[in-house]
Amino acid sequence: MTGLIAFREIVLKVHSRCDLACDHCYVYEHADQSWRARPKVISPGVISRTASRLAEHARDHALPSVTVILHGGEPLLAGPDRLRLVCEEFTRALAGTAALDLRIHTNGLQLGPRYLDLFAEYGVRVGVSLDGDRAANDRHRRFADGRSSHPLVLRAVGLLRSEPYRHLYQGLLCTVDVANDPVAVLDALVALEPPRVDFLLPHATWQTPPPRPGGAPDAYARWLLRVFDRWEALGRPVPVRLFESLLSTLRGGPSLTESLGLAPTDLVVVETDGTLEQVDSLKSAFEGAAATGFNVFDHPFDLVAAHPGVRARQLGLAGVSGTCRRCPVVRSCGGGLYTHRYREDGPAGAGFDNPSVYCSDLRELVEGVEGRTAGRETAPELADPAELARSQEELTRALLARLHGELAAGPEWARAWELLTGVEEADATALDAVLGHPFTRTWVLEALDAAREGRLDAPGAARRLAALAAAAVLRGGLEPPAEVAYRDGEVYLPTLGLLRLGEPGTEGRAALHATGEGYAVVRAGRTEHRFGPAAGDARWLPVRTWQPGPQQPPVALEDLDPYRNCFARPPRLRLGAGEADAWRRRLDAAWALLHRTVPEFARAAAAGLSTLTPLAGGPRAQGWGEAGRHGPGALGVPYAAGVRETALALLTGRRRARLRALTEVADLYALDGAWQHPSPWRTRPVPVSRLLADVHERVAVEAYRRATTTQEPGGADRIHRALDHLSEAAELTVTGKRLVEELRWELKMVDA
Repeated sequence: MTGLIAFREIVLKVHSRCDLACDHCYVYEHADQSWRARPKVISPGVISRTASRLAEHARDHALPSVTVILHGGEPLLAGPDRLRLVCEEFTRALAGTAALDLRIHTNGLQLGPRYLDLFAEYGVRVGVSLDGDRAANDRHRRFADGRSSHPLVLRAVGLLRSEPYRHLYQGLLCTVDVANDPVAVLDALVALEPPRVDFLLPHATWQTPPPRPGGAPDAYARWLLRVFDRWEALGRPVPVRLFESLLSTLRGGPSLTESLGLAPTDLVVVETDGTLEQVDSLKSAFEGAAATGFNVFDHPFDLVAAHPGVRARQLGLAGVSGTCRRCPVVRSCGGGLYTHRYREDGPAGAGFDNPSVYCSDLRELVEGVEGRTAGRETAPELADPAELARSQEELTRALLARLHGELAAGPEWARAWELLTGVEEADATALDAVLGHPFTRTWVLEALDAAREGRLDAPGAARRLAALAAAAVLRGGLEPPAEVAYRDGEVYLPTLGLLRLGEPGTEGRAALHATGEGYAVVRAGRTEHRFGPAAGDARWLPVRTWQPGPQQPPVALEDLDPYRNCFARPPRLRLGAGEADAWRRRLDAAWALLHRTVPEFARAAAAGLSTLTPLAGGPRAQGWGEAGRHGPGALGVPYAAGVRETALALLTGRRRARLRALTEVADLYALDGAWQHPSPWRTRPVPVSRLLADVHERVAVEAYRRATTTQEPGGADRIHRALDHLSEAAELTVTGKRLVEELRWELKMVDA
């Protein structure tokens, strides 16, 4: 079957009874009582058939690994012999098909060396249920006669923590009870040094809501936030999956737990009689809620994957209620656990198309964690241009290393790479300058695209790499000379200029080295000619520069690099000397206009600007500048634009370039396109990326227009409306939200 999710995890019920009488257990104490009619222990036939079905499923879906969780009731009551049979059958069935990850969830009462030796033999990792200190644990987790289970659980965990079993210790599972002391609970769990702690909200629905002392709608959020504060104060001593999932989604990453986030479920349950069911927690909703009508003897797992109840949990955002889809925290909470949404009398009738019964708690929890961590979790690149530049350079290096992996076998490339690594060892600063050249990134990405599509010009890529290395050698004044290959009589040295080494149409090689006066071409063991800043050689066309101000580094006026053709319109050919001087004068006047009218925006525009490329044609209707495709620090400006248009192009182009650079190294949003937002400037709703880009640009435009008395009527009102939409956007990460706050502050300064 196509379009079906593959089950990567099965829960195998090996025993359907328990030696505890926990009053919060969803198996025995909630709506579904089907356990009463099932065998106490799984049979060898069910074990064998389930293993075969899983192997078949793994082969059909080419799964690299599968997880099997031994569960109950209390799975250890199945006994070591039956558990050994489970391990043997699944290991045999999956051998050569998929890696097998075996786990067991237990209350720990029966856990001893005879079980742990078996688990060590098969690599079965052990998770233990424990609700905290003795007072917390005894509130629910007691024997039927009321005796405490706490000492026996501690004994089991102590054994699990000891050698030779420590590597089997998977973690602790704690069900939340707001009547317990949250600090004491966390401290008790941390003291047992678990590899991970899972905090679980007690299973509840709108028909059987969770206990809420005093009727507080946020009691569970407040309890969990106190745990979070203690966890933070202790320095996050152990991973807590609930908190790490929230931190991941707030940064734009995936959910790490089924109970939160929008990731589809990939789990199926096998009962002791071989019945195939949906996720076990559904037993809290109503009798038969988890049923599918299938079993391992007659049906493959793919039929379960096609079941409407399972399919409903693969829909992500489309699978949550309309209320949830409009909520700004839905990407983190995911609408809550599917079971917790059940309602017999909801607006859509009986079913799961509702917010979670923990809705208020989840929103407060997400916002509480975000508020406590936003300062630390915000990407530093947002506030620090130097950090943004460093991250961009690291990205270029990583992409270049990937390209090296594609081409390392070629001798020409290998020689150039060896030279490049030698330069890095001798003078990393010189190499940084050429790797920071915007069009180095453009070249690397084009080469990677070509390599993936099987059309890469490998000799051409090797020539560019050698030219990069040679430019670094010359910039650093390094030895030995750098050999370059030229084609059509010339070679471009990034950041330096174009060197003509032969007649048009010719190819060859030459060695370049630094001298006290500049650079020299060495062939046949002798210096052929000198070139560089002071040489005045007609065969050398240097990259010109422009000085924006006395306190700022020079900006390259790049009209030579063959990879500068990355803008929406074509670049101008090499400017004549008079044209270059005229352009510098317009740039000077435009820069002065920006500093006179919008000084704060002008200073921000200067940060990170390294390269300007003259573009063909005059200004377009808006007169705005262009950020090149993946050229950090580069900006394209229409050569024929006047001073006012050039100023606007510098301002808007830098805003575009900065936002693009940010999105390349920091997550500003996730699930872009899942929602569509009204835009004051467009007739149709747009994804969050487009709305954010429009606002980011138009704040600066509004400031410029006001300062030059050409403001657009209602421009600020439109920006305010767009910012309001962004503030409620579920896609934004903590960094994206901080950027929106920055834009509000900028607009406030404009309005002042």
